Amino acid sequence: MSVQTMARRYASALADVVLERGEAAEVQAELAQWEEMIQSTPNLLEVLRNPTVALDQKRIVLNKLIERAKPRPTTVNFLKVLLQNHRLTDLGEINRKFAETLDERAGMVLATVTTARAVPEGSQKQLHAKLTGLTGKKVRVDFATDPDLLGGIVARIGSTVYDGSVRNQLQMIKEKMAG
Repeated sequence: MSVQTMARRYASALADVVLERGEAAEVQAELAQWEEMIQSTPNLLEVLRNPTVALDQKRIVLNKLIERAKPRPTTVNFLKVLLQNHRLTDLGEINRKFAETLDERAGMVLATVTTARAVPEGSQKQLHAKLTGLTGKKVRVDFATDPDLLGGIVARIGSTVYDGSVRNQLQMIKEKMAG
């Protein structure tokens, strides 16, 4: 089973639980903190990845960390399930799929807008409104910059890309001239 498929299954199951309990945002934030802690602590990551370290030893480490962090019970149970199934080191991918699942169930789509320079706040609101109208759904927009675009905008919504960049226009002209 691929990591993507596994992550989607865990994310979907967790989403069922947290939406029923009304604690989606809180659990999502706690899991993001756990992911950051695991990834930023090489020794902890090595212990969790190492198959020669007994599961009981890993459980002791996790329980001590839980005592210090004091996350909510849903987060604790999820972390313990991941540890039991040797998936705690896949928390990053599971968190990404979990965020996607929560957005999907809320009727929200993620749009990534890339421009050559930072977009002023007023223009960000206009772009947000345009993308909402285009998709007919609630849209969460992430803005990024890429100086290689030269100018214009590239918007990605799911697998659909709207490329209005100067770089793309120049590439099209080049292909017409060559072809």
